[in-house]
Amino acid sequence: MKSSDVRICAVVPTYQNAGTLSDVLGRISAQLTDIIVVDDGSTDATREVLDAMEKRALWPERTGRTGARLHVVRHIRNRGKGHALKSGFRKAAEEGFTHVITIDSDGQHFPEDIPLFLDAVRKHPQAIIIGSRNIRSENMPGKNTFANKFSNFWFMVQTCRRLEDTQTGFRAYPLHRISGTALMTSRYEAELELLVFSAWNGTQIVPVPIRVYYPPEGERITHFRPFADFARISILNTFLCAGAVVYGLPSIGLRKFFASLRKSTRP
Repeated sequence: MKSSDVRICAVVPTYQNAGTLSDVLGRISAQLTDIIVVDDGSTDATREVLDAMEKRALWPERTGRTGARLHVVRHIRNRGKGHALKSGFRKAAEEGFTHVITIDSDGQHFPEDIPLFLDAVRKHPQAIIIGSRNIRSENMPGKNTFANKFSNFWFMVQTCRRLEDTQTGFRAYPLHRISGTALMTSRYEAELELLVFSAWNGTQIVPVPIRVYYPPEGERITHFRPFADFARISILNTFLCAGAVVYGLPSIGLRKFFASLRKSTRP
């Protein structure tokens, strides 16, 4: 794929983030023309926020353009982040986009870092670009640091690749590289699953450094359920480790073997 063929949009899954959604989307619109928002069954004021934005044609006063294009996908009930991402990917493909940049709607990511992803996609159009936070940051919650280190370790075991941040939702995906991926999970651990399956299938994964903002403890909105979600991650990692033994690691080994064989037979 040539860089000139690349068409990129943002995919923003959201659930109960009406308080930050308008600001996040406004800042994204300064970087990208097309935004797909997946409202995953929110029961707060999310619908009203999105309706108001659609009527205003998305902040032309901010962008200096006629306005960004907002595409809204709505789930009647909450189905989880994995389902929201799949809905966003499907909509992006229907609209003719080749790549999506996923970004959370809770205000922790900096949309101003989107140009880093745009540059990386143009240089590596076949790769997944993954934001890499500084997990040693002083204001990162302890549970986030532990969960990230835990995830990073098992990702390395399952793929023989090392990444500093396997849990961030700030990423760029080439749609043609993930179109055949059938996710087992429906919630936020689906992002880890996508990384593992992509690594097994030979997709390059390129990290880019990003900033992150963690609000004070009393202001944080999180849907992470420590016991239930950690249990889901542990179950997923059990299946992924089994899959690594019977499919993933042999596939990686064979791919490396044939690559070295082709290299040695070149004149």
